[in-house]
Amino acid sequence: MRLHFSLLWLLSSLLLSASALTQPAKRTYDTHIYYVLEHDSQADGAPLDIILQELRVEMVEQVGALKDHWLVKREKSFEELTKRDISENDPVLARYNEIRELRDGDLQLRSGALGSSIKSLSLQTLRQRVKRAPPPLAPAPVYASEAVAQRFDIGDPLFSKQWHLVNDDFPEHMMNVTGVWEMGFKGKGVISSLIDDGLDYTSEDLADNFDAANSHDYNDHAELPTPKLFDDTHGTRCAGQIAAVRNGVCGVGIAYESKVAGVRILSGFISDADEAAALNYGYQDVSIYSCSWGPPDDGRTMEGPDHLINKAMLEGINNGRGGKGSVFVFASGNGAASGDQCNFDGYTNSIWSVTVSAVDHQGLHPYYSESCAANMIVAYSSGSGKSITSTDKGKDKCTSSHGGTSAAAPNAVGVFALALEARSDLTWRDIQHLCVETARTDSLDDPEWEKTAAGRLYSYKYGYGALDGYRFVNAALNWQLVKPQVWYKSHTVQLGGGQMTEDKNFTDGIPITEPGVTSVITVTKDTLLAHNFEKLEQINVKVWIQHEKRGDVEIELISPNGIKSMLAGQRTGDIANTGFPGWVFMTVKHWGEDPVGDWTIRVWDAVNENFNGNFLGWNIMFWGSAIDAAKAMKYELPLDDKVFPPPEETPSALLPSPSTTRIYTKPTAYLGEPSGNPPSPGLGKLVSEQKWFFGIIGFVVVAAIGVGIFFWRRSAQRKAYTSLAGDVPMGSMERGRFSENRELYDAFGETDGDEDEDAVEKPLLRRSHDDPRRTDSSGPYRDEPDGPSHMAEPSGSSDSSGSGDGSWVHTS
Repeated sequence: MRLHFSLLWLLSSLLLSASALTQPAKRTYDTHIYYVLEHDSQADGAPLDIILQELRVEMVEQVGALKDHWLVKREKSFEELTKRDISENDPVLARYNEIRELRDGDLQLRSGALGSSIKSLSLQTLRQRVKRAPPPLAPAPVYASEAVAQRFDIGDPLFSKQWHLVNDDFPEHMMNVTGVWEMGFKGKGVISSLIDDGLDYTSEDLADNFDAANSHDYNDHAELPTPKLFDDTHGTRCAGQIAAVRNGVCGVGIAYESKVAGVRILSGFISDADEAAALNYGYQDVSIYSCSWGPPDDGRTMEGPDHLINKAMLEGINNGRGGKGSVFVFASGNGAASGDQCNFDGYTNSIWSVTVSAVDHQGLHPYYSESCAANMIVAYSSGSGKSITSTDKGKDKCTSSHGGTSAAAPNAVGVFALALEARSDLTWRDIQHLCVETARTDSLDDPEWEKTAAGRLYSYKYGYGALDGYRFVNAALNWQLVKPQVWYKSHTVQLGGGQMTEDKNFTDGIPITEPGVTSVITVTKDTLLAHNFEKLEQINVKVWIQHEKRGDVEIELISPNGIKSMLAGQRTGDIANTGFPGWVFMTVKHWGEDPVGDWTIRVWDAVNENFNGNFLGWNIMFWGSAIDAAKAMKYELPLDDKVFPPPEETPSALLPSPSTTRIYTKPTAYLGEPSGNPPSPGLGKLVSEQKWFFGIIGFVVVAAIGVGIFFWRRSAQRKAYTSLAGDVPMGSMERGRFSENRELYDAFGETDGDEDEDAVEKPLLRRSHDDPRRTDSSGPYRDEPDGPSHMAEPSGSSDSSGSGDGSWVHTS
């Protein structure tokens, strides 16, 4: 019997391997339900065909490039065909759970073998990603660029309008690639894939540079990514920025001798399996994936890639391009006017992404471009009355109204394609290092630049600066490849006994106050040496926070060197009561910093005392380069932490203490240094342990008697006097009361006389370095809050005038 199973397994493996080489199978979501089965082929258990029989499903194909991940399906029942939603009692999942329950039983040998062979089984649900389409802007005026056109024999009629290539009005603000063309690099041999809404390969401006072999349509399950819907123009426009042919049609791309493939996913709902496969499609041939999309940019959404999609991105990072790694480029998002921030987008705050924000043709920050600590660079796009000119859908169609961060990301992709022609051995991390090292800050006049511990300038709006093609490629030519990646993840800190169930129900934790709750994780040199850790790159911070209004919560990370990363600011439109159930933030602001010492997180809520929450815990993860390259290993994605504390860890519950957590009351009174003891459970224990409690009670009683005697005597004296003529206006009483309250408030050193005027006027100020079209939907906030003596200062008095102290108007 064992031999029979082995032969069946060998035969099925050969058939599945052969099917993996063909085009992806067409999906039939209307009549079938799909699952992703992860099979443990190394385990001494059941072969795949037996598992399929037991689950009563049929094989579809391997999930993209993910080994041992299989897409399977079953037919929908009549009830499921007539109902809108899938039944909660799914028979396949029910059978899977039954196998899991039986696998440890002594008498259930068959189920045990099955259970040990199935690592995971997930039901596929359809999703639709949102295009980051450009906001409408006025058409750009015509500018002459005859000299460059003549030098490179460019006869394309709209080349003179492509200011991002040659900016005659503001020459310091362009992608600066003509010098790279002069060096002979135009992207030859490099393929970029547009994961988007399709690519019009019939366009005369793209046809010669279209790569059909690495293209696919996951929306309609066809071989070619034909843009079929009326608004399927986004991917074609982005492709034109990268590789529009020099041929007398429209304009030219930054890497106009490179190739572009198209993978269509944005024109309908797709499953996680399809999105995962799209991110790896052709990943041995494709060098760069251009992704100008993500969750809604509405200032309310907090969403990231599913575990399966993260696996696909990691597969590309570890094994794409023959091990050099796929380069993923994501647009930061267009939601700044809605108060959105890119650290609430799990695609843009991934360490595997180059996150690109936008800057306009005058070097100003556009009103739409999102800010956050995950921003690595900016590239040029629409703003201040000008847009991007590129190819459009149609045989010979062009557009001069492309823009948003959707256009910034492909401009960066074009530069990376030029660099990979010059140095094809660059890894995905070399691309990121070159971004940090070569981005320009001198042309971006902004008071919010901050110097990092490594001596570089950083801005939440601009990252490390504007991408400069000439500087980037020149640096790449002499670049020494970075050592392999390593990482170090700290223990998980549990605060106040906080816990979270798999259903994301929170209990306990430390109450979040206006001044904030702080907690410290210490990193030692010996720990880093033990993890082969040499130089710091990105940092992940994972938090578990319960809150009744998520948008009120603000979070910052403070390094041992005093460098502060604002991880989350206020989002006035985010009224979700689901909190942060293990959400991962990312910051690149500490790139190159020495990580040894105390890392402090501060969580606070200074908005509305009617909405409360608790900080349950956190951990921190450092990414960097290895000391000894020979000892480095490729990162493997662990299972998601669905409960808190994570099951693989047993952290000791930390209570407030001077070295870990501080709690201040709201709004002004400071309770002094915490004792490190747990809070008293009730009034009875307070009375039994605090002798001074009775002294206070006695004092209050005596004072009450004295006040009563005073008013009795005063009443007796007033009987000899007539009452005042008329009534005292209530306005006078209110003003008098307000004055007394303000005097009491000032006694704590918390306010000044002009505070209320400032709170009203400052959000209306316009900065010269911002696009005048910007709109402020929420007030400014700081990533350098005041020290303990001013911790309770009202947020309206924060100085946002731009002194270079790290303030960040995150909606500008």
